[in-house]
Parts: sequence; structure tokens; C-alpha cells
Amino acid sequence: MNSIKYIDANMGSLISDLQLLIRQPSVSAKNEGIEECAKLVQKLLKKSGIKSEVLRLKKNIAPIVYGEIKSKQNPSKTLMFYNHYDVQPAEPFDLWDDPPFSGIRKGNKIFGRGSSDDKGELITRIKAVDACLKTTGDVPCNIKFVIEGEEEIGSTHIEDYLKKYKKKFSCDGVIWEFGYVDSKNRPIIGLGMKGLLFVELSVKESIRDAHSSLAVLIKNPAWRLIDAIKTLRDSDGKILIKDWYKEVTPLSRGDLKIIQKEPFDETVFKKEFGIKSFVGNKKGMAAKRALVGDATCNIAGFVSGYTGDGAKTVLPGEALVKIDFRLIPKMDPKKQVSRLKSHLKSKGFSDVNIKVFHGEAAARTDSSDPFVSHVKNAADKSFGKSILNVSNAGTGPMHPFVEILKAPCISIGSTYMFSRIHSPNEFTRIDLLKKTTKCMCLIMDNFGTS
Repeated sequence: MNSIKYIDANMGSLISDLQLLIRQPSVSAKNEGIEECAKLVQKLLKKSGIKSEVLRLKKNIAPIVYGEIKSKQNPSKTLMFYNHYDVQPAEPFDLWDDPPFSGIRKGNKIFGRGSSDDKGELITRIKAVDACLKTTGDVPCNIKFVIEGEEEIGSTHIEDYLKKYKKKFSCDGVIWEFGYVDSKNRPIIGLGMKGLLFVELSVKESIRDAHSSLAVLIKNPAWRLIDAIKTLRDSDGKILIKDWYKEVTPLSRGDLKIIQKEPFDETVFKKEFGIKSFVGNKKGMAAKRALVGDATCNIAGFVSGYTGDGAKTVLPGEALVKIDFRLIPKMDPKKQVSRLKSHLKSKGFSDVNIKVFHGEAAARTDSSDPFVSHVKNAADKSFGKSILNVSNAGTGPMHPFVEILKAPCISIGSTYMFSRIHSPNEFTRIDLLKKTTKCMCLIMDNFGTS
């Protein structure tokens, strides 16, 4: 029996082990069940014949579960699976049809927090390795697992782990922790992720709120902040900060070809969000290109004065705005913070305070890298057809993997795009778990024989 047939015959084991994982809460935001889940993951790795250990930085930092198995036939190449065992909080509980950590199965679906993100994804990787070992006694290449417990709170310490265990984690390619499957059951192979810079700008004008009749004399900090943020970008979304795009290199011809082929239904998208047009009235290729390769300056929240029901004639004493900038490759978060500060000062807004919450650089794997074709070939065989995506519009800690380990990273997985991740009634589809597990076997085969 080969590994593909073994997976078909042993889906019951995959389902029961996933249910076991779901039933162990592991909410990093509340430090709930983290240690217990790490031990459970280690146990599941050992059960599949994968040598494993729990790695730590300090006592109060979530541990990484590390797994490794060396190939007898090809010990010169190493593939890493990066995943996470922590999950989002399950609240609001009353919106769940069943208890959020029940792992209940209903037909082709398994419900529960983490069923897709990321315990469902993790189990496909473990079971793929298990299938190889059970059928051949070997794996096509060296395999390493790096499974963290802080992804849902920003992967706060992943860079420290990568630096400390750089030699242990060394590899030739990384399969990222998730991958979306679209409404036509096509996996989306992601070659990168945008970066992120999250800041808070604030202005304090007076020691307290005042009667609004005094607006003739006391400056309104909300207006001051509005004037400041209006200088950051134009109405088409282009960022106006000097040298913001200085290091950026244009998309390659290969990238543009991939973007051109990528499906994007503008009508369905607009209907989903109840909008009539895109920023800058983008259409067609321009809209698709923006999702993949444009930087953003987004107001995530603006707070000042009275925001309750009814009227209150108040002149606020202070105002603050939260802004997230999506960054594209070559944009250094630290440099961009410096440029933001210089911009506000040069425009006469040195009174605006800046607080930096988070900075994450973008990462992208070159579409011509052989690793891309290994993954694409495996996905096409397992799913029938797949879609290449130059970069996810969102952000994850991919950059430190690329920068520290010097390894290409690719996202592919089993997460159905409407599986309600981070929401009540999250679920995973069993048919997609099966196809993804087979796909992981094929990726290992392709990688090991290249």
C-alpha cells in the first residue's frame, strides 16, 4: 500500500486525532491550556514516529513544539512544516451552535475553535509524514516541525526562537501554516505575505474636555489630527510620505503573469461588502495588482469627544487615531517609522505623538524558485487544479523565516475560505483535509527527488 492509499484507509485516525486537539483549549490571548496543548502535540508527533521535544525561551513564554525525522534515502534536503497550536478566543459563546471545544462532526464537517486555524492544518502535515513512515519506513527528505503557541497574539517571540535555534531549524524550504481553498475547491498557493506597521497618533490640546462654545478660542485636537492624517495619503490610496516607496522593486514579469491569471470576481466581491466601487476606481488588473502588491495607509479607528447616543456639545481635550500600514517587500518597518516622524515634523505637526505597536516586514518567494513548481505540481495532482498567488494581502511572521533561515516559504493548506475562522461555528471540511494530507505527501516526494 502506498502513502496515498494509506491516507484513504486511515481517515478515521486523522479525524479522531483532530477532535482530540480541538477538545484541548489553547487560547494564547488568555494563556488558557497552552502548556497542556503543547504536550498533546508532542504526544501526537511521537505517536506518528516523529522525534519531538518542547523548546523554551523563558518560563512565561509559550513553548515551541519541535519535531524532526531524518531521511535515509535523501538526508541532504530538509523541508520544514511551520504551524501553530494556539487558537483565537471562542467568544461570544452564545453564537456557537455547539460548545466551541467539542470537535463535533456533522457530515463532511468538524466544528470547533481551531478546527481549521490551525489544528486542522497541523494534523494534515503530521498524518502525511505518518503515512510515509507506515508505508515505506522512511520519508523522501528530512522533515522538521516548528509548531508555536503565540501566532494568534502576533508571534511575539518567533524571531527570538529562530535566532536561538537557527542551526536546529535550518532547512531548504518551509510549508507555511495555512492555505486557503476557494469556493471551487482550488487551493490557493501563496508565495508571500505583506508586512505591517501599526501606530497610534494622538494630540492633547487641553487638560480636559470643554464646552463647545469655547471652540472659538481653544483648538480642537480632532481637527488637528484630521489635518495631519490628510497629509499621509491621497484619495487614490497612494502614500505621500517622502521616500515611502524608495527601496521597493517593481513586480517581475513572471509575477504579473501570475496576477493576470488569478481569478477575481469584482461583482461578487463588491456585493459581499456592499460597496459600489474600489479605491481610486480600480478595475480589472489594477484591482488584482493592488491586492498583491500595493502598500496601504488605513485608519483602523478614530476616537475623540463624545461618541454615545444623542447630542453632547463638547470640545474634546484630546484625540487619537490608530493606523495600520500594509508594507510590501523591501519596506523596513523601522525606516518607515522614521519617515513617518520626519513627514509629520516637516508638515508642521511635531505636536502629534506617535506610538508604535507592531512592525513586521513583508516576505515573498520568487515565483521562479523550483520550490514553487514542486508545490504546484503536488497541488494539481491532489486537488485537480490550483491557483498561484504572488502574495497574500494579509500579514504573518514569514519575514524572519526567510531572513534568518534563508529558506523560501510557501502557503498551501486545507482552510476553506468560508470556514468561519476567528468566528463562531468555525469548521473544517474532511474532504479537504484528505486532499491536503495527500498533497503534503506529494510535496515531500517532489522535494526529495529534486
